[in-house]
Amino acid sequence: MKSLPIVSMITLGCSKNLVDAECMTTILRNDGYQVTTDMDKADVAIINTCGFIESAKTEAIDTILSVASMKKPHGHISYIVVTGCLSQRYPDEIRKSLPEVDAVVGTGHYHQISEIIQSLFSMNKNRDWNAYVSRPGSLSHMRIDRMVSTRPYAWLKIAEGCSNGCAFCAIPMIRGKYISRPMEEIIEEAKSLAKQGFHEIILAAQDTTSYGKDLYRKHMLSTLLSQLGAIEGIHGIRIMYAYIDGVNDELIHEIKTNPKVLHYLDIPVQHGDDEILKKMHRRDTVESITNTLQKLRDEIPDIVIRSTVMVGFPGEKKSNFDNLIKNIKLWKFNCLGCFIYSPEENTLGFSMKPRVRSDVAQRRYDKVMTLQQDISLNANQELLGKIVNVTIDSVSDDGIFYLGRTYRDAPEIDSTVYVAATREPLSVGDEVLVKIVDCSPYDLTGVTE
Repeated sequence: MKSLPIVSMITLGCSKNLVDAECMTTILRNDGYQVTTDMDKADVAIINTCGFIESAKTEAIDTILSVASMKKPHGHISYIVVTGCLSQRYPDEIRKSLPEVDAVVGTGHYHQISEIIQSLFSMNKNRDWNAYVSRPGSLSHMRIDRMVSTRPYAWLKIAEGCSNGCAFCAIPMIRGKYISRPMEEIIEEAKSLAKQGFHEIILAAQDTTSYGKDLYRKHMLSTLLSQLGAIEGIHGIRIMYAYIDGVNDELIHEIKTNPKVLHYLDIPVQHGDDEILKKMHRRDTVESITNTLQKLRDEIPDIVIRSTVMVGFPGEKKSNFDNLIKNIKLWKFNCLGCFIYSPEENTLGFSMKPRVRSDVAQRRYDKVMTLQQDISLNANQELLGKIVNVTIDSVSDDGIFYLGRTYRDAPEIDSTVYVAATREPLSVGDEVLVKIVDCSPYDLTGVTE
């Protein structure tokens, strides 16, 4: 019996893409395929792309071209399959401009990945692979028995798409309108992840606080948190991608009283000026953001809040930017990411004028990040000499330190704790008490107690 081809996968972009890649890996392995991280051993390369902003599109295309150089007859790879957001957004352009690509698969059809690979090897060239970019009407294609790589946390997607219509964002046209997953499916997947040993569950969606509005006709995130908290084996639940107007009293109460929900909330506010927020088609105002942040901190004094802002949006004047800086100082986010606006075709912002010059936008970005460095450093300095609970995620490349996180840190985007073990060796997933002895704006160093 002829063995199945070996498949390698490269995943680009956000956590939602990572979940899709893990689902594809599970499908392939269940169907008998060997999935490897070593591209040199692969017969088929899957490139799971991001197409959100220009830099992501450039990275995806560069990756496709790099892998194409390994393709037969000069290399060893037989077929290249491109999946994800770039495929969903630009299927015709990929087929026309990148003939090295053998199949283009959108975000709602990765459950057919085995069928697609099988058809490629059976030389079924009559299939219209662009038929695999239609948007799904449900989330039945999502996996419950998903295999996750060796780490102590797992991302759990609770919804797909977005219906908010922000002027800068292409997600609705890529992934479609907001669709909540049925709660029972989320709970079943969370139980599966807990049985695999994943103690921290990180909730992901384009807007987690809108969970349930389409399916149950009301906000259901707090109810979902309550049910997830009852699952044995789950120690922590982290909420990402919340919207200010969805952070209601019920949700605040659940975060405050549910011992499994980490006192951490990611709320991308995008700007700190009412005029720009309105142009962005955001529902928030500076007042609503300020009031909600204050309520969160009053109710949950140790809560950590991360956010994201954007500079250079069309029409952003110096006065608008000055308001952003003023409010970043007021809001004092524990962690803050900043992006320079990227004009995306077919979005409302694409035709808005006047455009902010790139050098001006870059200076504004630099000013935001310099300000946030001081805020983050002050927050980290408050931990000096204190003993904190740290989850070990990995080991540093030089083997000197263990790399971990406190509840204050989401993986790969927030601070890392460099841990020196003073007694017995540690393992990935261990939760240890660590005394913080040094810090920078972004990282902490400590020793085990």
